[in-house]
Amino acid sequence: MVEMRVGLSDERQYTVTDDITAAAVFVHNYPETVRMPAVWATPDMISKMEVVAAGVVAPYLAPGQITVGARNEVSHLAATPTGMAVRVRATLTAIEGRKLTFAVEAYDPKEKVGDGIHIRYIVDRERFESQLAEKRP
Repeated sequence: MVEMRVGLSDERQYTVTDDITAAAVFVHNYPETVRMPAVWATPDMISKMEVVAAGVVAPYLAPGQITVGARNEVSHLAATPTGMAVRVRATLTAIEGRKLTFAVEAYDPKEKVGDGIHIRYIVDRERFESQLAEKRP
C-alpha cells in the first residue's frame, strides 16, 4: 500500500438543491420565524468539506481504521443559489501522528464561496464503536 502523504487531495462536485439551502435548514428548525434565502447552507458546505477530506485519506488507512472529524475553521464567503453546481476540494496539509489537517475550499462557477481548515483524527473503528455503545442508554 502507498503511504499517506502531505499534498494528497480530491475534489467532488455537487448541485445545490432545495433541501440543502439555508431556507430548508432554517424552516426545519425554526418554522415560526422569518424565512431564510434559498442559498447553499453553511452546515451543508462544511459537511461536504468533511466528507471529501475523509475520502482523500480513506484509501491509505490500515484495516480497521477510520477518520473522525474534530474541528472546522471555515468561512462561507459568498452565496450560491439553488440549481448551481459547486466544487468542494480538500488537500491534506499536515500529518502529526493520528492528527490530519486539511485545507478545504468550495467554488461555484462564479467564485470561491468557502475556505478553511478541517482536522480529522485516525482512530481504531472497533474501539470507537465500543466507546459509542457504552454511551447508549
